[in-house]
Order: sequence, then structure tokens, then C-alpha cells
Amino acid sequence: MSILRTTLILLAATAANATDYDVLVLNGTIYDGTGAPPYVADLAISGDRLSAIGTFADKSADLVIDAGGLAVAPGFFNMLSHAHVSLITDGRAMSDVLQGVTFEVLSEASLSPLSDASAEMWEALFADEDVALSWRTVADYLQVVEASGVSPNFATFVSAATVRVNFLGMDDVDPTPDQLELMKAQVEQAMKDGALGLTDALIYAPGAYAETEEIIELAKVAGRYGGIYTAHMRSEGNQFIEAIDETLRIGREGKLPVKIHHLKAAGQPNWEKMDIAINKINALRDEGIPITADMYTYVAGATGLDASMPTWVQAGGYDKWAERLKDPEIRARVKAEMAINAEDWENIGYLAGPDGMMLLGFKNDELRKYKGMTLTEVAKERGQDYRDTIIDLVIEDGSRVGTVYFLMSEENLKKQIRQPWVMFGSDADAPAAEGEALEGGAHPRTYGNVARLLSKYVREEQVITLQEAVRRLTLLPAETLGIGTRGRLAPGYFADVAIFDPESVADKATFDDPHQYSIGMVHVLVNGVPVVSEGMHTGATPGRAVRGPGWKP
Repeated sequence: MSILRTTLILLAATAANATDYDVLVLNGTIYDGTGAPPYVADLAISGDRLSAIGTFADKSADLVIDAGGLAVAPGFFNMLSHAHVSLITDGRAMSDVLQGVTFEVLSEASLSPLSDASAEMWEALFADEDVALSWRTVADYLQVVEASGVSPNFATFVSAATVRVNFLGMDDVDPTPDQLELMKAQVEQAMKDGALGLTDALIYAPGAYAETEEIIELAKVAGRYGGIYTAHMRSEGNQFIEAIDETLRIGREGKLPVKIHHLKAAGQPNWEKMDIAINKINALRDEGIPITADMYTYVAGATGLDASMPTWVQAGGYDKWAERLKDPEIRARVKAEMAINAEDWENIGYLAGPDGMMLLGFKNDELRKYKGMTLTEVAKERGQDYRDTIIDLVIEDGSRVGTVYFLMSEENLKKQIRQPWVMFGSDADAPAAEGEALEGGAHPRTYGNVARLLSKYVREEQVITLQEAVRRLTLLPAETLGIGTRGRLAPGYFADVAIFDPESVADKATFDDPHQYSIGMVHVLVNGVPVVSEGMHTGATPGRAVRGPGWKP
């Protein structure tokens, strides 16, 4: 039987006619993850591992994939995924898997370990997902997600902010020595349970309330177990360089590598700082200091309207925040601070301006008419100063209100992509473009972060080569996280494989119409099992929890 291009051929194996391998991928152009030039060869897979790379046209398999004319690469890592809950509610992870993502790195926040109080807080934030946060440890969380059935592999960090809430609540207070010891013990147990390291989000309450010394003490624990420290830094704007220095200090005194989440210079007055940041990081790397970063491939970020208000007014959680905003004196003070290009907190709303803020979605049905509108447009319709609109929307919606902020320059994006230590993360969950998801807002990075890299910045603008892009999506992430036998096409490595057409792979999601899958990914295997076939999700859920280097079974 002749093999047609990109056609799957199922060969029935019987006792009398056993096959040589479980899967053969024939005639593909191999990008092995190391950054080496591509070459044409076949892959042989047995069970969940790559058995051999060579020429196997005369061999048989239960499944044969003709990859002639297609790129064959290790499955891609999403180095900043917020699929903490969406993996449980829909483990197919459609938006990512259809871009060749086979590994979700859950970071910046973490939903474990939890106390009853922090579980209640997170359940309120994920109320629309209808998930009961029944677990309390990292070990339990990993088991719950895996047992729910997931297509990609996944791993998690332990969040310094979550640990802080477990012992200090949402208030702006410093831990006592005894409380700090309890926090350190919880990080230690999380590392033994399989966390990859320590993560933080230092512009948001309550993470912003932590002093550098507090984070260093927690980082020391993660470092002892082989983990890394990765963070949304305290500033990506006016204090961008100072925030890099703080991050490096945490790594240096904590004795562990550091990684910067979604590297950016936010706000036009800060764009020129990207050259300073890149030169600083390259100089430190030349000295052997382990520092890396991830990024998304868009000039706009997404967070909430909380990032447009000072953190002091948010202390204690949403209810206390909203209550304060209803006080006329506090409201006036907040409005005054929102109008200042602050140095002591990250005023993203000021940096983007009301024209550069687009509202993503609302809980309150009466407010959903504003979805996709700029803050300027909404404020004009309501006859308000834009600062009053921000405050009132937070109160009326009962939430932080998801918002897109246009903050970065295209020139800086390309500079970052060119750096050999920069990886890629969507900074989003992994939904399916169906059902209730279509009613909510989303940043297009949710569906297109990887595909946009491969199409716009590799094929069209040739910012980096395809083999270099694959390295940054595969082996570099695995090595950075201390994960062995993934991220490379080599015998003995797990059979996570992305097979795509480099001439047609492309993102389709836009800010106006974000719920669109990327195209060009033809086949995807996770642990040797097809999860995408002929561009369609198979429904298979072979993904596994991957535990960090400190794991103690």
C-alpha cells in the first residue's frame, strides 16, 4: 500500500504478524531541538519513547505517519501557562495542543499548596469554572489534574504569594519569624511534592506586599531542592531595571537560577530601557550567572483593572477593596494616584492610557456590552472621567475586570526574540473555542502565541531561524526547568512530537475575534499517543504530571 502525504495508515498487528514499532514517522524534516540544522529522516516510537532515528521504510508499525514535506520537532513547552483550572475542566487544552504544545508549565500563580482560606479565595476567582479546590498540597493537585485526563504533560511551581496568603491572608503585613519558618516549611514540602521551583507575581496584591528579604528566604528553600525562581517582576515599566536587579539579587542570595516572566519594557517612556536590560542580562550570562526569560509575541498584555489602581487599596481581598472604593475620601485619593506616573507601584493604566486599554469581559451581564471596547469609548458612553469608569466597573462587576493593555513596541519584541536565552509562554489558560468560552473575552495569545512566532517572526520576517525557534520552544525550556528526557528528538527521550507545515502554520486569533485556533499543525503526539491527527484533536488524554528535581516520592 502506498503512503499518501500526511495520511495515517493503521496496520492491524496480530500474533502471527507483530509490528516492529508502535509508531513510525516517515520522511519528515527533523528539527531535533538542539538548534542543529534540519535533516530528513524517520522516527521510530515504541511505547512512550523514541526508539530510533534513521531510515525505516522497510519496517512496520501499528501507526504510520507520512511526514514528507513537514517539519518534525519535539513537542513545544508553554513556559507560562495559566491552565491551572482549565486543565481540570477540559483537559484537551485545545488552544495550545493545536499549536503543538505538549507541556504546560503552570506558573506566576499556583493553586497549591492551599489553606481553607486561600482555597476560598481562588474558588471565588474561578467561580465561572465551577471547580471545587479540594486539594491542599502540590502532590494532591498534580494527582487531581492527571486523574481528570489531560492531553498535554504539565508541571507546576509553588507561588510565594499563595504561601503568603496561607499564613498572612491578603493584608499588607510582614511575617513574624515564626510565620516565616512556617512559610519556608510549606515551600520545602511543595518542592518534595514535585514543584519546579518558586514563582511570584510582584505587581499584584498580595504578592506586592512581600519584601525582597522574605522572598529570598523562600527562594533559598527552593534552591536547596534544585528549583529555580521565576517571577512577574515588581516592575516592567518605570522601575524595570531596578526590578531586574531585585530578581537577580533573589537568585544570587537564594542560590538558584532565575527566569523573568513575560519580559517587556512597558509604556513608551520605558521602551529605550530594553537595550539596557538585554545588555545587562547578556553581561551577567557571560559571567556564568544563570538568568533566562520568557515572552509572548504580542505588543499588548492582559491583566485586570486592579493593575490601574494602587495596591494599598486592594489589601484584604476584593470585598475590602470594593468597600474602600465606595468611600468618597478614599475614592478621591485613589483617583489622584491613578493620574500619576507612579514610581512606588506599577501604574499600568497610566502607561497604556485609556485609549490603550480594551475591556475583555465581565461577570455582570449588564456590562457585557462593553466587551471589546476601549476604556476611552466606555468612559465617553457613560459620561465619566476614565478613572471613575475604572473604579465603578470594578465595583459593579464584582471582579478585577479582565483588560488588555497596549504597552510594548514591535521593535523591542524582535530584539527580545533574537536573544538566545528567551523562551515563550502564552500567559493564558488553554480553553476550547466552543460553548461558554465564546461569550468571554480573551487575549489572542491564548490561541496563537506559538503559531505567531513560527509564522510572523520566523517565516515572514526571519527574525530567527526555524531550528532556533524550535530550540527555544523545546530543549532550552527542558534544560532550564531541570527536566530530563524531554524537549529533544533522540533515542530514549519521551515521544512528545509536533509535526507541522512550516509554510502554512499561522495564528488566526485577533483582538477583535480571539477565539480562533491556529492552523498548520498536522499531527501531535504526547508520550507516543496521537492527540492531534490531520489537524484535528483526537480526544486522547495521555498527558502526565511531571515533577521537579526535589521530588521525594
